[in-house]
Amino acid sequence: MKIVSISVSKKKGTRKVPVEEVVVLKDHGIEGDAHAGPWHRQVSFLAAESIERARGQGLEVDFGDFAENIATYGINWLNIPIGTKVQLGESVRIEITQIGKVCHQKCAIYYQAGDCIMPKEGIFGRVLEGGTIRCGDAVTIEGEGKVTNLGQFPRKFRRLRLLSSWQWLWLQVSRLQRPGADPG
Repeated sequence: MKIVSISVSKKKGTRKVPVEEVVVLKDHGIEGDAHAGPWHRQVSFLAAESIERARGQGLEVDFGDFAENIATYGINWLNIPIGTKVQLGESVRIEITQIGKVCHQKCAIYYQAGDCIMPKEGIFGRVLEGGTIRCGDAVTIEGEGKVTNLGQFPRKFRRLRLLSSWQWLWLQVSRLQRPGADPG
């Protein structure tokens, strides 16, 4: 499991430009990237295998074209639960905060690439510990034995992976508060 590409952009909704290394700032994100800041989506991840699959479907895309910050090899991000801690390189630690995202309108990436896989396969996190990361650095999933495969959940819950953790929790609590609600 390793970083195969790191990309940054100055503006949201555009393709990112690949770079060899970046400085990642605690509670902020990648220095100089448009998505950095005090919120829950400071860094974005996408599996290199997803980009390869998009190429196989005829899209002319490369690293950074889906506005991902970090492309990795050997990790199925959709199986990594929210709250998981991830180490990048020697010192950077990220907490996964969101799986997928809602696109309210088709952005420039959709029109340039012909499709966008970030809403379905992009993963987002916030920076717990900063440092410098480089292409080729190792990626370590903390507590990897606890990874949950969403395919094991009942079908009606699989679509919830696109919700934030707070939205998912609210849905679960509100279901339990209804008289005669089915808890699972």
